[in-house]
Amino acid sequence: MSAATANCAPPSEETMTTVYPPAKNIAETIIDHMSSVGGIEVISFPNADTPNPFIIAAPDGMRLHDLTRQHREVVEALKPLQRTGQAVLEDLDSLIAWTNRFKSDDTVLFGQIHPTPKLTAVIDYHAEGPSKIDPVEGDPKASYGRHTGLYTFPVSEEWKRWNAISGQPLTKDQFGEFIEENAKDFLDPTPALLNGKTDGAEAWELRMIEIGAKVQGRFGQYAALAQLSRNFQVYDAGHLQVSTNRDTGETHVQFLDEHRGPDGAPLRLPNLFMIAIPVFEEGALYRLAVRFRYRKAGSEVKFFATLYNPDVAQRDAAREALNMAQEQTAVPLMIGKPEIGAR
Repeated sequence: MSAATANCAPPSEETMTTVYPPAKNIAETIIDHMSSVGGIEVISFPNADTPNPFIIAAPDGMRLHDLTRQHREVVEALKPLQRTGQAVLEDLDSLIAWTNRFKSDDTVLFGQIHPTPKLTAVIDYHAEGPSKIDPVEGDPKASYGRHTGLYTFPVSEEWKRWNAISGQPLTKDQFGEFIEENAKDFLDPTPALLNGKTDGAEAWELRMIEIGAKVQGRFGQYAALAQLSRNFQVYDAGHLQVSTNRDTGETHVQFLDEHRGPDGAPLRLPNLFMIAIPVFEEGALYRLAVRFRYRKAGSEVKFFATLYNPDVAQRDAAREALNMAQEQTAVPLMIGKPEIGAR
């Protein structure tokens, strides 16, 4: 084979490899094009580290153009630059799962108890530590708090029903219908509550015994209340009480009314009973004491069933739920509203 023939041999794969310039995005293409136009200069260009505007300078007789908005629209056409928005969750487990899905070292939970219990997760909260503001870059630990989740605790239907009648006057028939329709909510008092003995009593029994002592009451059973609403009759027995001051000789006369049963004996009615209802939907049952009383005016009798310290039960239920969320997400819990990301 001659030297000329050898020089005409086909090139190898290595000699055929073509090297292409790196691909450019749309913004870089625009810059290159503007640079090829006489007199146009790029003043500032945004990048991943600084939020500078996209500004170009043109020669005399040409306008300045701020292309920041157009540039951002191009960059975010297919994918946002930042996670934003608020997810509204329907139960506590979902809020916990949502937080665990997106949380970072900067995520914080904010809990509110009054007036409406709620829990807010701010995923992109301010980073921990003091602010150190750079004159150019600003505070590197600052964040907008634009990615949040919200769960508002829905109170249970049982809670709504009992609070609706709490402290309201009810006729005998209204009271009877209510307790029959909500019979499942009643708890009969234990021997410890009936006897007022604290030996061997559980914590919740001790709490109920303490409530009974405070209001000088005794707990009644559901069957007694149901019977009371059907066959309650009151008779008035009036008498005088006379007292004399020996020093002055003044006499004080007072008319007293005493309510008695059909047999003439003084009425002895329970003034407390106990219910167990959830504070929040699908939540745990809470034992509540309910004060019972009646008022007689002429021939009409009104019944009153008043929840004892329902705010305490709601607060305890909310605290328990908030603490559970903090334990299962392992992020800080603050009681209050965030200064950023709040709705």
